[in-house]
Amino acid sequence: MTQTRGRFAGLVGSRILAIADEVRALQAQGRQICNLSIGDFDPREFPIPEPLRERIEGALRRGETNYPPSAGIPALREQIAALYAREFGLSVPTASIVVTGGSRPGLFAAYQLTVDRGDRVVFPVPSWNNDHYCELAGATPVPIQCGRDTAFLPTAPTLARALRDARLLVLNSPVNPTGTAFDSATLGAICDAVLEENARRSPEDPPLYLLYDQVYWMLTFGGLAHVVPPVLRPSMAPYTILVDGISKVFAATGLRLGWVCAPEHLSAQFSAFLGHVGAWAPRPVQVATAGMLADPEAVAAARRTMQVGLERRLDLLHAGMLALRRDGLPVEVVAPSGGLYLSVRFGSPEAGGSGDATRDSTEGIRRYLLEQAGLAAVPFEAFGFEGEPGWFRLSVGSVSESAIGDLLGRLKGTLAALIGARGPSAPRAGSP
Repeated sequence: MTQTRGRFAGLVGSRILAIADEVRALQAQGRQICNLSIGDFDPREFPIPEPLRERIEGALRRGETNYPPSAGIPALREQIAALYAREFGLSVPTASIVVTGGSRPGLFAAYQLTVDRGDRVVFPVPSWNNDHYCELAGATPVPIQCGRDTAFLPTAPTLARALRDARLLVLNSPVNPTGTAFDSATLGAICDAVLEENARRSPEDPPLYLLYDQVYWMLTFGGLAHVVPPVLRPSMAPYTILVDGISKVFAATGLRLGWVCAPEHLSAQFSAFLGHVGAWAPRPVQVATAGMLADPEAVAAARRTMQVGLERRLDLLHAGMLALRRDGLPVEVVAPSGGLYLSVRFGSPEAGGSGDATRDSTEGIRRYLLEQAGLAAVPFEAFGFEGEPGWFRLSVGSVSESAIGDLLGRLKGTLAALIGARGPSAPRAGSP
């Protein structure tokens, strides 16, 4: 058999998708599984907005089925610019906006166009897919391990040394997988560090770019305001690449429409690169999204629907985890700030463990909870995390509130059995 050679020889598929395949196999066997593993939406729980669906159907009836322009139809790019002006007070030239087939092509293109082989790419962990994008670009990954003490977010001091001579810093807010988000002080300080690093470089040196993935920005909770680098620091505009899309706020993951807002001197390269790849969003979806974004009331209504539905599920899950912890069971949880994710730790030594080294490993806990409680979750290790064992991403986009209630009932007995050999221990002082 011929072996794969070269820099893609070690490339592996998504751990998240592998877990999803495992869950589907169990469900096919008739097992009751509360699937909190996949960052997607069940259309029965979160259908796409009716105005968007109607506009797609209308575009199809009108024959909007041919190739779109490689950068996206002008009407959509204009409405994206208008959205940012309206929501952020941010002026983005339409020439800087390139529409993509979902948000992933924008992320991939940013790596390919800013990073040469061997260049250093800095990113916090846990975070989504940056290790794989580094491998695809031949870059040198520089993961920055973040913990619960900073809500799994990086800070300027933790990044400062790593940014020296790096080519790309990658951030995401609200964060996949943690459900936490930057505030203006933390992100502003990071922007200052990026500006200081660029000021240190000579005009002949390539700049340090910030790739800012904000695809979850409309899904923030508790009065939290989403923050954007060029809004906090206008001088960040030449160094910031924004990636965004409709997949989360409109529960439209399968419609495949995203966009990238690049500095003007890079936008033509993004358009050319993505044109060669053919990573265009379908024309009827582009036409429909342009019409949707042109109706601020429809956008606001869809946003409220998603926020309310996700926040109720996250609050229910968060409150349930706190109740389990108060009962002395081995659970830690971080309050969500946005998106559709909750960070939970099971089987932590501080909250009690089974005494079984295999079961107390993150993978052992994952399998135990899947088999005994029907809980499907993704470990933080799938996102490059190398810190405390037992942390998981729980995703609520594909489950009902009643399914979460049923899960919490099963978890109580399952976690009690996990620590049965040692008995429950009291929560740590100062923990929620």
